[in-house]
Parts: sequence; C-alpha cells; structure tokens
Amino acid sequence: MPIANLPHPSAADIAARRRAFRDLHASGCFIIPNAWDVGSARMLEGMGFKALASTSSGFAWSQGKPDSGVARDDVLTHLRELVAATGLPVNADFESGYAQDADGVAESVSMAVDTGVAGLSIEDASGDPAQPIRDLADAVDRIRAARRAIDAAGGDVMLIGRAENFLHGRNDLADTVARLQAYSQAGADCLYAPGLRTPDQISAVVQAVAPKPVNLLVGWSSDLDLSQIAALGVRRVSVGGALARAAWGGFMRAARMLADEGRFTGFADAASGQSLDAFFRAR
Repeated sequence: MPIANLPHPSAADIAARRRAFRDLHASGCFIIPNAWDVGSARMLEGMGFKALASTSSGFAWSQGKPDSGVARDDVLTHLRELVAATGLPVNADFESGYAQDADGVAESVSMAVDTGVAGLSIEDASGDPAQPIRDLADAVDRIRAARRAIDAAGGDVMLIGRAENFLHGRNDLADTVARLQAYSQAGADCLYAPGLRTPDQISAVVQAVAPKPVNLLVGWSSDLDLSQIAALGVRRVSVGGALARAAWGGFMRAARMLADEGRFTGFADAASGQSLDAFFRAR
C-alpha cells in the first residue's frame, strides 16, 4: 500500500487524540520527539512515547531539500501520513504558516487541522536574512489568524506560539518574553522559544507565561536531564531535527568511510535488519 494511502483515523479517534494531547500538558513534563517519516514515527511510538511532533528540517532533508524548502501541499501530505502512521497525537512544526499574510496563515492552518494533527506551531521567523524576525504586530496578527482558524474548526487543536529570536542571533530574553506574552494573549495555548539553554532563561520564560505550558527545545548534548527540566516548570521537551541529524550523522560517517577509505567498519553500530524487520512486521 502506498504510504499516502494509509487509512486515515476516524473523527472520533482524532478527537480522542486531541483530548489526550491537552491532558499531557496539564501537569508534569513529557518528551515529544520529532519524527520525519512513517518509519521513525512508528519506531518512536514503539518506544513508548505518548505524543510525536513533526520536524520541518528533518522532513526537508529526507526530501533532499533545505529546511523551509518544502511546499505547503507536500507538508500537508506529510502531516496526514504521520497522523495515519500511529495512534499518537501529532504536533505539527508548521513553520510560519506557509503564507505571506495573516489571511493566508488562517487558510493554511485550516488545512493543517484537517490532516488530524493535535497541535501546531506558528513561528515569528520571516525567512528574510535582512530581517529574520517579524515585527511584533505582524507576528501577533498571524497568531490571531491561526487561533480563529482553529476555533472555526472546533477549537480542539492546540496552538503553539514560537519566538525565534535565539535561533537567529537575537539573544534578547526581554524581547523574547514580551513576544511570548503577546502570543499568549493572542490565543496561543503553549509557548515556545527555541534556543534557550540556561536554567535562568528557561525559568524566566516559564514564569512569564504561567499558567500556560512551555515547550523547551533540547536539540544538542545537554547537561540538563528531564527531571531537572521538569523542576524548572517546563511541560514538554522536543528535540527538533536532532534525531534526524543523528541518523544522517551515522549515514554520513559510514558512507564517507566507504568513499574515502574503501572500508566497511562504519556499519559496526548499525541496527540489525532482523530487529528492524521484526519491529515493523509487528506494526
């Protein structure tokens, strides 16, 4: 069966996933790993995670494209495949809404809701190297548009507002906090500032937007573990494209050894074909 033709979950199943996803944000702290294809989504489900997120970068690389290089229709197809691939809630990395203005964001978000996702994020990155972060008023309008689209569809999809300062060289915590507070007021259910690394930064954001939940990105080797992150008040932890990069890293090291040295020792840590076949046969 072609992946695109995987049976789509029923409306009742989608509604149940969305309720479960909201419940995960009510207390405690959970890891929401980022899958980039059907196989990685099913593997993560099999490992016991309670929810999944997509990764715009991981999916783009799997298509031979750079991050932000995939068209909206292809992203929507990908999200529908991830939703159909497992029984878990899926949070969409929906970049800046795949539109030039707020009305376009509303249209895109309506389409994303229709894929069955349980949550989606809208970021304030512009894609313009000369001005990488949108003006606050523009960014807020886009969050409001996303909120209206979600509410028009029933309101059960979580909206995550993302402040991208720290990923674009603007390490301005005060502005980041002000943006997240504005996105919260505009209707975001969960707040996210990728690039925060220190406990003081994390705590400041958590306190500033309380009682709404905060997502923390940990896409690098970190001295913080989940219990320490939970103690800071974070509700969920995602890893962005890190799992995809880890997979690419193993592939590139083994392939480079073939290309440069004609040696085959790069496969020493590879998963066995038998174990992979057994896992996926059981899915």
